[in-house]
Amino acid sequence: MLRGVRLGIDVGSVRVGVAASDPDGMLATPVAVLRRDAKGDSDLVELVRLVAEREVIEVVVGLPRSLDGGEGRAALIAREYASVLAERVAPVSVRMVDERLSTVEANRGLQQAGIKAKEARKMIDAAAAVVILQHALDVDRNSP
Repeated sequence: MLRGVRLGIDVGSVRVGVAASDPDGMLATPVAVLRRDAKGDSDLVELVRLVAEREVIEVVVGLPRSLDGGEGRAALIAREYASVLAERVAPVSVRMVDERLSTVEANRGLQQAGIKAKEARKMIDAAAAVVILQHALDVDRNSP
C-alpha cells in the first residue's frame, strides 16, 4: 500500500462529512463537516484546499447503495459530486466505495461513546466519513 494521507468523503444533500487517514493508511479520523453549496461550490473549494494542504494521495467517496446493491438518487448525486471533485483535484485519484450502513454504524459508535442525539446530529456526517475511509483502508491493507 502506498504511503500517504487519504481523505474520506460522505456526500449528503445538506452536508459533506470529511475524514482523513494517517500517512501510513492505518487510522481514519474526523476532519470536518461542510455545508453543501450547490450554487457557490464552497464545499468543493474547501475539499480542494484540504487535498493540497494535507498532500492527499487519494480521495475515497462513499457510494450509497441500497441493501440489495442497487443505486438510487443518492448514489447518482454522490457519483456526480465525485466526478466534479476528481476534475478539481487531478492528478489525485478519486474512487468510490460502497458505503451501505455507514451512517448506521457511525450513529451506533457515537451512541456507544455516550454522545447525546442532539450533539450526534452535528457529528454524524464526519463520523460516517470515518467509517467509509476506515473500511477502504482495512480492505486495501488486507488485499494481496
